[in-house]
Amino acid sequence: MGRADLDKMSRLSPFELKDILVTLASRHSELLMLNAGRGNPNFLSAVPRHGFFQLGLFAMSEAERSFGDMSVGVGGLPKPEGIAARFEKFAQAGLESPGVAFLCSALSYVREQLGFSAGAFLHELVDGVLGCNYPSPVRMLRHTEEIVRRYLCEEMSGGRPLAGEIDLFAVEGATAGITYLFNSLRQNKLIAPGDTIAIGVPIFAPYIEIPQLSDYRLVELAVEADPEEGWQYPEHELDKLLDPKVKVFLLVNPGNPSSVKIDWTGLDKISKIVNGCRKDLIILTDDVYAAFADDFVSLFALCPANTILLYSFSKYFGATGWRLGVVAVDANNVFDTKISALPEPDRLMLDERYHSLAVDPRALKFIDRLVADSRSVALNHTPGCRRRSKCRWLYSLSLP
Repeated sequence: MGRADLDKMSRLSPFELKDILVTLASRHSELLMLNAGRGNPNFLSAVPRHGFFQLGLFAMSEAERSFGDMSVGVGGLPKPEGIAARFEKFAQAGLESPGVAFLCSALSYVREQLGFSAGAFLHELVDGVLGCNYPSPVRMLRHTEEIVRRYLCEEMSGGRPLAGEIDLFAVEGATAGITYLFNSLRQNKLIAPGDTIAIGVPIFAPYIEIPQLSDYRLVELAVEADPEEGWQYPEHELDKLLDPKVKVFLLVNPGNPSSVKIDWTGLDKISKIVNGCRKDLIILTDDVYAAFADDFVSLFALCPANTILLYSFSKYFGATGWRLGVVAVDANNVFDTKISALPEPDRLMLDERYHSLAVDPRALKFIDRLVADSRSVALNHTPGCRRRSKCRWLYSLSLP
Protein backbone atom coordinates (compact mmCIF):
# COMPACT_ATOMS: atom_id res chain seq x y z
CA MET A 1 0.00 0.00 0.00
CA GLY A 2 1.53 3.29 -1.12
CA ARG A 3 1.37 6.84 0.18
CA ALA A 4 -1.35 7.74 -2.31
CA ASP A 5 -3.52 4.92 -0.97
CA LEU A 6 -3.04 6.10 2.60
CA ASP A 7 -3.92 9.69 1.67
CA LYS A 8 -7.10 8.47 -0.05
CA MET A 9 -8.08 6.33 2.95
CA SER A 10 -7.61 9.26 5.33
CA ARG A 11 -10.52 11.02 3.58
CA LEU A 12 -12.94 8.12 4.01
CA SER A 13 -15.71 7.89 6.56
CA PRO A 14 -15.23 5.32 9.38
CA PHE A 15 -17.70 2.95 7.72
CA GLU A 16 -15.97 3.18 4.32
CA LEU A 17 -12.57 2.69 5.92
CA LYS A 18 -13.84 -0.35 7.81
CA ASP A 19 -15.04 -1.99 4.60
CA ILE A 20 -11.69 -1.41 2.89
CA LEU A 21 -9.72 -2.79 5.84
CA VAL A 22 -11.88 -5.91 5.95
CA THR A 23 -11.37 -6.40 2.20
CA LEU A 24 -7.60 -6.00 2.52
CA ALA A 25 -7.43 -8.40 5.44
CA SER A 26 -9.53 -10.98 3.60
CA ARG A 27 -6.91 -11.18 0.82
CA HIS A 28 -4.52 -12.83 3.25
CA SER A 29 -6.32 -16.11 3.70
CA GLU A 30 -3.31 -17.59 5.48
CA LEU A 31 -3.73 -15.11 8.34
CA LEU A 32 -6.37 -14.93 11.05
CA MET A 33 -8.38 -11.73 10.97
CA LEU A 34 -9.68 -10.52 14.32
CA ASN A 35 -12.56 -8.08 13.94
CA ALA A 36 -13.88 -6.30 17.02
CA GLY A 37 -15.48 -3.47 15.07
CA ARG A 38 -18.81 -5.22 14.66
CA GLY A 39 -21.80 -6.16 16.81
CA ASN A 40 -20.27 -9.51 17.65
CA PRO A 41 -16.47 -9.86 17.40
CA ASN A 42 -15.35 -12.88 15.37
CA PHE A 43 -13.12 -14.12 18.19
CA LEU A 44 -13.30 -14.96 21.87
CA SER A 45 -10.79 -15.00 24.70
CA ALA A 46 -10.15 -18.67 25.42
CA VAL A 47 -8.05 -18.53 28.61
CA PRO A 48 -10.68 -17.09 30.99
CA ARG A 49 -13.33 -19.38 29.54
CA HIS A 50 -11.21 -22.44 30.25
CA GLY A 51 -10.72 -21.08 33.75
CA PHE A 52 -14.44 -20.51 34.17
CA PHE A 53 -15.36 -24.08 33.25
CA GLN A 54 -12.63 -25.56 35.44
CA LEU A 55 -13.94 -23.42 38.27
CA GLY A 56 -17.37 -24.92 37.59
CA LEU A 57 -15.99 -28.45 37.90
CA PHE A 58 -14.37 -27.61 41.22
CA ALA A 59 -17.56 -25.93 42.40
CA MET A 60 -19.59 -29.04 41.59
CA SER A 61 -17.17 -31.16 43.60
CA GLU A 62 -17.76 -28.78 46.50
CA ALA A 63 -21.53 -29.09 46.11
CA GLU A 64 -21.26 -32.87 46.02
CA ARG A 65 -19.02 -32.91 49.10
CA SER A 66 -21.43 -30.64 50.98
CA PHE A 67 -24.52 -32.74 50.30
CA GLY A 68 -22.89 -36.15 50.52
CA ASP A 69 -25.12 -37.87 47.95
CA MET A 70 -25.49 -36.53 44.42
CA SER A 71 -27.22 -39.67 43.15
CA VAL A 72 -30.61 -38.02 43.58
CA GLY A 73 -29.51 -35.06 41.44
CA VAL A 74 -29.39 -32.53 44.27
CA GLY A 75 -26.26 -30.80 45.54
CA GLY A 76 -25.52 -28.86 48.69
CA LEU A 77 -24.24 -25.36 49.35
CA PRO A 78 -20.45 -24.97 49.37
CA LYS A 79 -18.69 -24.77 52.73
CA PRO A 80 -15.87 -22.26 53.29
CA GLU A 81 -13.93 -24.35 55.80
CA GLY A 82 -10.88 -25.93 54.16
CA ILE A 83 -11.85 -24.86 50.66
CA ALA A 84 -8.38 -23.51 49.82
CA ALA A 85 -6.70 -26.81 50.65
CA ARG A 86 -9.26 -28.73 48.61
CA PHE A 87 -8.66 -26.45 45.65
CA GLU A 88 -4.91 -27.14 45.87
CA LYS A 89 -5.64 -30.86 45.56
CA PHE A 90 -8.01 -30.24 42.65
CA ALA A 91 -5.41 -28.12 40.88
CA GLN A 92 -2.60 -30.61 41.38
CA ALA A 93 -4.73 -33.41 39.99
CA GLY A 94 -5.65 -31.45 36.86
CA LEU A 95 -2.69 -29.14 36.37
CA GLU A 96 -2.35 -30.14 32.71
CA SER A 97 -6.00 -29.35 31.98
CA PRO A 98 -6.63 -26.03 30.16
CA GLY A 99 -7.60 -23.29 32.58
CA VAL A 100 -6.26 -24.82 35.80
CA ALA A 101 -2.90 -23.04 35.64
CA PHE A 102 -4.75 -19.78 35.01
CA LEU A 103 -6.93 -20.29 38.09
CA CYS A 104 -3.81 -20.98 40.16
CA SER A 105 -2.20 -17.78 38.86
CA ALA A 106 -5.36 -15.82 39.60
CA LEU A 107 -5.48 -17.16 43.14
CA SER A 108 -1.82 -16.30 43.64
CA TYR A 109 -2.41 -12.76 42.34
CA VAL A 110 -5.36 -11.95 44.59
CA ARG A 111 -3.63 -13.45 47.61
CA GLU A 112 -0.25 -11.79 47.13
CA GLN A 113 -1.15 -8.55 45.33
CA LEU A 114 -4.55 -7.78 46.84
CA GLY A 115 -4.16 -9.40 50.23
CA PHE A 116 -7.31 -11.50 49.94
CA SER A 117 -7.89 -14.61 52.00
CA ALA A 118 -7.60 -17.52 49.58
CA GLY A 119 -10.46 -19.32 51.32
CA ALA A 120 -12.82 -16.33 51.32
CA PHE A 121 -12.03 -15.55 47.71
CA LEU A 122 -12.54 -19.14 46.55
CA HIS A 123 -15.78 -19.48 48.47
CA GLU A 124 -17.14 -16.32 46.80
CA LEU A 125 -16.21 -17.73 43.40
CA VAL A 126 -17.62 -21.17 44.02
CA ASP A 127 -20.83 -19.82 45.49
CA GLY A 128 -21.15 -17.49 42.53
CA VAL A 129 -20.48 -19.97 39.76
CA LEU A 130 -23.01 -22.37 41.28
CA GLY A 131 -25.59 -19.59 41.26
CA CYS A 132 -27.23 -20.79 44.45
CA ASN A 133 -27.60 -17.48 46.33
CA TYR A 134 -28.66 -13.94 45.60
CA PRO A 135 -25.65 -11.59 45.27
CA SER A 136 -24.49 -9.97 48.49
CA PRO A 137 -23.57 -7.14 48.48
CA VAL A 138 -26.21 -6.51 45.83
CA ARG A 139 -24.25 -3.88 43.90
CA MET A 140 -21.20 -6.06 43.29
CA LEU A 141 -19.51 -8.90 45.15
CA ARG A 142 -16.72 -7.70 47.44
CA HIS A 143 -13.71 -9.46 45.91
CA THR A 144 -15.01 -9.02 42.38
CA GLU A 145 -15.41 -5.29 42.87
CA GLU A 146 -11.82 -4.82 43.99
CA ILE A 147 -10.42 -6.86 41.08
CA VAL A 148 -12.47 -5.00 38.47
CA ARG A 149 -11.59 -1.70 40.17
CA ARG A 150 -7.89 -2.50 39.75
CA TYR A 151 -8.45 -3.44 36.12
CA LEU A 152 -10.31 -0.20 35.35
CA CYS A 153 -7.66 1.89 37.07
CA GLU A 154 -5.04 0.32 34.82
CA GLU A 155 -7.02 0.55 31.58
CA MET A 156 -8.61 3.99 32.02
CA SER A 157 -5.72 6.13 33.22
CA GLY A 158 -2.75 5.38 31.00
CA GLY A 159 -1.24 3.23 33.72
CA ARG A 160 -1.37 5.98 36.35
CA PRO A 161 -3.30 5.45 39.58
CA LEU A 162 -6.75 6.99 39.79
CA ALA A 163 -7.36 9.32 42.70
CA GLY A 164 -10.14 8.71 45.15
CA GLU A 165 -12.43 5.79 45.90
CA ILE A 166 -14.46 4.22 43.09
CA ASP A 167 -17.82 2.50 43.51
CA LEU A 168 -18.86 -0.12 40.95
CA PHE A 169 -22.16 -1.65 39.88
CA ALA A 170 -22.01 -4.89 37.90
CA VAL A 171 -24.51 -4.73 35.03
CA GLU A 172 -25.59 -6.83 32.04
CA GLY A 173 -23.33 -5.08 29.55
CA ALA A 174 -23.09 -1.40 28.67
CA THR A 175 -26.58 -1.73 27.17
CA ALA A 176 -28.06 -2.27 30.61
CA GLY A 177 -25.75 0.34 32.10
CA ILE A 178 -26.89 3.18 29.83
CA THR A 179 -30.53 2.14 30.27
CA TYR A 180 -30.27 2.18 34.05
CA LEU A 181 -28.36 5.48 34.06
CA PHE A 182 -30.88 7.44 32.02
CA ASN A 183 -33.68 6.08 34.20
CA SER A 184 -31.97 6.96 37.49
CA LEU A 185 -30.94 10.41 36.28
CA ARG A 186 -34.63 11.04 35.52
CA GLN A 187 -35.96 9.46 38.71
CA ASN A 188 -33.57 11.55 40.83
CA LYS A 189 -34.45 14.82 39.07
CA LEU A 190 -30.97 15.24 37.54
CA ILE A 191 -32.52 15.47 34.08
CA ALA A 192 -36.01 16.53 33.05
CA PRO A 193 -37.96 16.88 29.79
CA GLY A 194 -36.68 19.88 27.85
CA ASP A 195 -33.14 19.69 29.26
CA THR A 196 -30.29 19.75 26.78
CA ILE A 197 -27.95 16.79 26.32
CA ALA A 198 -24.78 17.22 24.29
CA ILE A 199 -23.83 14.14 22.27
CA GLY A 200 -20.40 13.56 20.79
CA VAL A 201 -21.01 12.51 17.17
CA PRO A 202 -20.61 10.36 15.18
CA ILE A 203 -21.75 7.88 17.80
CA PHE A 204 -23.40 4.50 18.28
CA ALA A 205 -26.84 5.19 16.78
CA PRO A 206 -29.05 4.05 19.72
CA TYR A 207 -27.39 6.68 21.93
CA ILE A 208 -28.99 9.30 19.73
CA GLU A 209 -32.38 7.63 19.97
CA ILE A 210 -32.59 7.13 23.76
CA PRO A 211 -32.85 10.84 24.74
CA GLN A 212 -35.67 11.25 22.22
CA LEU A 213 -37.89 8.69 23.96
CA SER A 214 -41.06 9.93 25.62
CA ASP A 215 -39.54 8.85 28.93
CA TYR A 216 -36.92 11.62 28.65
CA ARG A 217 -37.77 14.08 25.83
CA LEU A 218 -34.35 15.74 25.99
CA VAL A 219 -33.11 18.35 23.54
CA GLU A 220 -30.07 17.02 21.67
CA LEU A 221 -27.03 19.15 20.85
CA ALA A 222 -24.42 17.62 18.55
CA VAL A 223 -20.76 18.04 19.44
CA GLU A 224 -19.24 17.07 16.12
CA ALA A 225 -15.88 15.39 15.59
CA ASP A 226 -14.09 16.61 12.47
CA PRO A 227 -12.83 14.00 9.97
CA GLU A 228 -10.34 16.60 8.70
CA GLU A 229 -8.83 16.71 12.19
CA GLY A 230 -8.57 12.94 12.62
CA TRP A 231 -12.07 12.64 14.13
CA GLN A 232 -11.15 14.88 17.05
CA TYR A 233 -13.53 17.44 18.57
CA PRO A 234 -12.56 20.97 17.46
CA GLU A 235 -12.30 23.59 20.17
CA HIS A 236 -15.34 25.49 18.91
CA GLU A 237 -17.42 22.29 19.17
CA LEU A 238 -16.31 21.61 22.74
CA ASP A 239 -17.14 25.22 23.59
CA LYS A 240 -20.78 24.17 23.29
CA LEU A 241 -20.33 22.53 26.71
CA LEU A 242 -19.85 26.00 28.23
CA ASP A 243 -23.59 26.65 27.86
CA PRO A 244 -25.21 26.06 31.27
CA LYS A 245 -28.31 24.73 29.50
CA VAL A 246 -26.30 21.60 28.67
CA LYS A 247 -26.96 19.24 31.58
CA VAL A 248 -25.25 16.08 30.22
CA PHE A 249 -22.43 15.27 27.79
CA LEU A 250 -22.74 11.74 26.34
CA LEU A 251 -19.86 10.28 24.34
CA VAL A 252 -18.12 7.07 23.31
CA ASN A 253 -14.34 7.05 23.71
CA PRO A 254 -12.60 5.66 21.67
CA GLY A 255 -15.27 6.58 19.19
CA ASN A 256 -17.80 4.28 17.62
CA PRO A 257 -17.60 4.15 14.62
CA SER A 258 -14.48 6.35 14.35
CA SER A 259 -12.28 4.03 16.49
CA VAL A 260 -10.29 7.12 17.53
CA LYS A 261 -9.56 8.08 21.13
CA ILE A 262 -9.84 11.69 22.24
CA ASP A 263 -6.36 13.24 22.07
CA TRP A 264 -4.72 15.19 24.86
CA THR A 265 -5.82 18.51 23.40
CA GLY A 266 -9.48 17.47 23.57
CA LEU A 267 -9.15 15.85 26.99
CA ASP A 268 -7.44 18.94 28.38
CA LYS A 269 -10.11 21.23 26.91
CA ILE A 270 -12.98 19.22 28.40
CA SER A 271 -11.19 18.95 31.74
CA LYS A 272 -10.68 22.71 31.91
CA ILE A 273 -14.33 23.34 31.07
CA VAL A 274 -15.53 20.95 33.79
CA ASN A 275 -13.05 22.09 36.42
CA GLY A 276 -13.73 25.73 35.51
CA CYS A 277 -17.20 27.12 34.90
CA ARG A 278 -19.04 23.79 34.39
CA LYS A 279 -18.50 22.02 37.68
CA ASP A 280 -22.16 20.97 37.41
CA LEU A 281 -21.83 19.15 34.06
CA ILE A 282 -22.66 15.42 34.01
CA ILE A 283 -20.48 13.32 31.70
CA LEU A 284 -21.52 9.84 30.55
CA THR A 285 -18.61 8.12 28.82
CA ASP A 286 -18.82 4.68 27.21
CA ASP A 287 -15.23 3.43 27.05
CA VAL A 288 -15.88 -0.11 25.79
CA TYR A 289 -13.03 0.11 23.26
CA ALA A 290 -10.49 1.53 25.73
CA ALA A 291 -8.34 -1.61 25.90
CA PHE A 292 -7.69 -1.46 22.13
CA ALA A 293 -6.01 1.97 22.41
CA ASP A 294 -2.44 2.51 23.59
CA ASP A 295 -2.00 4.72 26.67
CA PHE A 296 -5.73 5.37 26.85
CA VAL A 297 -6.94 8.01 29.31
CA SER A 298 -10.62 8.32 30.12
CA LEU A 299 -12.44 11.46 31.14
CA PHE A 300 -13.25 9.44 34.25
CA ALA A 301 -9.57 9.78 35.19
CA LEU A 302 -9.48 13.54 34.57
CA CYS A 303 -12.95 14.60 35.74
CA PRO A 304 -13.90 11.86 38.22
CA ALA A 305 -16.40 13.90 40.22
CA ASN A 306 -18.47 14.68 37.12
CA THR A 307 -18.08 11.47 35.11
CA ILE A 308 -19.96 8.19 35.07
CA LEU A 309 -17.95 5.48 33.35
CA LEU A 310 -19.53 2.67 31.35
CA TYR A 311 -17.34 -0.29 30.50
CA SER A 312 -18.11 -3.62 28.87
CA PHE A 313 -16.02 -6.76 28.44
CA SER A 314 -17.92 -7.60 25.26
CA LYS A 315 -15.50 -6.36 22.61
CA TYR A 316 -11.96 -6.86 23.87
CA PHE A 317 -12.67 -10.36 25.12
CA GLY A 318 -15.21 -11.38 22.47
CA ALA A 319 -17.88 -11.89 25.12
CA THR A 320 -21.03 -10.18 23.85
CA GLY A 321 -23.22 -13.13 24.85
CA TRP A 322 -22.11 -13.07 28.48
CA ARG A 323 -23.47 -9.51 28.92
CA LEU A 324 -20.61 -8.33 31.12
CA GLY A 325 -20.43 -4.69 32.06
CA VAL A 326 -19.84 -2.28 34.89
CA VAL A 327 -20.81 1.26 35.87
CA ALA A 328 -18.17 3.22 37.80
CA VAL A 329 -18.80 6.32 39.91
CA ASP A 330 -16.31 8.22 42.05
CA ALA A 331 -17.27 8.21 45.72
CA ASN A 332 -17.10 12.02 45.78
CA ASN A 333 -19.29 13.16 42.93
CA VAL A 334 -21.60 15.93 41.73
CA PHE A 335 -24.55 13.55 41.42
CA ASP A 336 -24.87 13.14 45.17
CA THR A 337 -24.31 16.89 45.60
CA LYS A 338 -27.02 17.73 43.08
CA ILE A 339 -29.53 15.39 44.72
CA SER A 340 -28.88 16.89 48.16
CA ALA A 341 -29.49 20.36 46.72
CA LEU A 342 -32.88 19.55 45.18
CA PRO A 343 -35.92 21.54 46.30
CA GLU A 344 -37.58 20.14 49.38
CA PRO A 345 -40.70 18.85 47.56
CA ASP A 346 -38.46 16.79 45.26
CA ARG A 347 -36.45 15.47 48.19
CA LEU A 348 -39.62 14.42 49.98
CA MET A 349 -40.75 12.61 46.84
CA LEU A 350 -37.41 10.76 46.69
CA ASP A 351 -37.64 9.98 50.42
CA GLU A 352 -40.90 8.21 49.68
CA ARG A 353 -39.38 6.35 46.73
CA TYR A 354 -36.38 4.97 48.63
CA HIS A 355 -37.72 4.75 52.19
CA SER A 356 -37.72 0.95 52.15
CA LEU A 357 -33.96 0.84 51.53
CA ALA A 358 -32.62 2.98 54.35
CA VAL A 359 -33.67 4.59 57.61
CA ASP A 360 -32.33 7.85 56.17
CA PRO A 361 -33.09 7.77 52.43
CA ARG A 362 -31.30 11.08 51.92
CA ALA A 363 -28.00 9.42 52.81
CA LEU A 364 -28.40 6.91 49.98
CA LYS A 365 -25.68 7.41 47.35
CA PHE A 366 -26.54 7.88 43.69
CA ILE A 367 -24.95 4.56 42.70
CA ASP A 368 -27.06 2.71 45.27
CA ARG A 369 -30.14 4.47 43.95
CA LEU A 370 -29.03 3.30 40.51
CA VAL A 371 -28.95 -0.30 41.72
CA ALA A 372 -32.38 0.02 43.33
CA ASP A 373 -33.91 1.73 40.30
CA SER A 374 -32.63 -1.06 38.06
CA ARG A 375 -35.00 -3.37 39.94
CA SER A 376 -37.88 -0.93 40.51
CA VAL A 377 -36.63 -0.33 44.09
CA ALA A 378 -38.87 -3.00 45.61
CA LEU A 379 -36.70 -5.79 44.14
CA ASN A 380 -33.42 -4.23 45.22
CA HIS A 381 -32.24 -7.54 46.65
CA THR A 382 -32.07 -9.22 43.22
CA PRO A 383 -29.85 -7.13 40.88
CA GLY A 384 -26.81 -8.41 39.02
CA CYS A 385 -25.92 -11.98 38.19
CA ARG A 386 -23.52 -14.17 40.17
CA ARG A 387 -22.41 -16.17 37.11
CA ARG A 388 -21.62 -12.99 35.24
CA SER A 389 -19.81 -11.52 38.22
CA LYS A 390 -17.48 -14.49 38.18
CA CYS A 391 -16.80 -13.99 34.49
CA ARG A 392 -15.92 -10.34 35.17
CA TRP A 393 -13.03 -11.12 37.46
CA LEU A 394 -11.85 -13.93 35.18
CA TYR A 395 -11.70 -11.56 32.21
CA SER A 396 -10.10 -8.84 34.33
CA LEU A 397 -7.35 -11.18 35.47
CA SER A 398 -6.66 -12.54 31.98
CA LEU A 399 -4.99 -9.39 30.67
CA PRO A 400 -1.19 -9.59 30.34
